[in-house]
Amino acid sequence: MSQDINVLALVKGEERYVFLYDDASRAETLRTLGRYASNPELSFTWYDAAVLSQKIRQESQRYRPTARFDVPMTSDSEDAA
Repeated sequence: MSQDINVLALVKGEERYVFLYDDASRAETLRTLGRYASNPELSFTWYDAAVLSQKIRQESQRYRPTARFDVPMTSDSEDAA
C-alpha cells in the first residue's frame, strides 16, 4: 500500500475546501464530499461533490496496476485437464 497523501482542493470565492487523503481513506473522503454537499450552511454543492468525486476516481484509476499478460493460473490449467 502506498503511503502517499493525495491533495484535492476547491476554491469558491473566499472559501477554500482542501481534502487530504490516502488510498485507504478514499471511500471516507467520498462520503465527506456528500456530507459537505448536504450541509446547507456550506457553499459546497452537489455539483462540486460530483466533480471532485470524479477526480478522486480518475486518480485512483491512474495508478492502478494493470496486468500486462494474461497468464493462466495453475488451477486454470488443472480444470481443463
